[in-house]
Order: sequence, then C-alpha cells, then structure tokens
Amino acid sequence: MAAKKSHLPIALTVDLILVILFAIIGHYTHSHNFDPVGLWSTAWPFLTGLGLAWLLSAVWDRPVSPLHTGGAVWAITVLTALVIRVLTGAGTAGAFIVVAAALNFLTLIGWRVVAAALTKSGR
Repeated sequence: MAAKKSHLPIALTVDLILVILFAIIGHYTHSHNFDPVGLWSTAWPFLTGLGLAWLLSAVWDRPVSPLHTGGAVWAITVLTALVIRVLTGAGTAGAFIVVAAALNFLTLIGWRVVAAALTKSGR
C-alpha cells in the first residue's frame, strides 16, 4: 500500500506534463506561436478532463496500472475535453478527435505500461 501512495505524486506529475505537452505541441503545430492565451485555450479542456478523470477513476488505488487506471484516465480526459470543446465552439474536426485520442492514449497509457514493467522487474 505504501508503494502505491508513493506513486501518486509521480503519476499526477507525469499525467499533467503529458497533457500540457500535448496542448503545447498541438497549439504550436497550428498557430506557430507560444501565445499564453492560445496555449491556455487549448490546454484547459484537457486539464479539466484530467482532473475529472483522477476523481472518477480512483487513481490512488492503482496509479500505474495501464488498463485499470490508464484506460480510465485516457477515456475520461479525452471525452471530457471533446465535450468541452463542442460546448465552447473550440472545434472538434474528425482529424482532431483522432489525433487527440491517439496521442493521449499513447502517453497516458504508455507511460503506465513502462512504469508497470519497471516496477515488476524491480521486485
């Protein structure tokens, strides 16, 4: 149980960094600038989704579980962000949905696959 709790700050930090990097890269790819207002408008729906995902998926129970936690965090983060973007008129073109879902899948689940493998091999 102590090991799980010690993974919580790491899991939260990694999730936040990955979602913020996704927003920065996505914003820069389309606007070719690092305008803070533009970056925030891209990031906040995904950060809101991530916060909701952490609350709803009981991350504290298994923070590095790829399927249990990673799958839930990914799905809730992306779905929430897309709903927010629809409601705010921010745009949800088909290509954006595919890219957002795929990249967040690779990162939010991917890092947990690596972490789970490393923690199992370290035992």
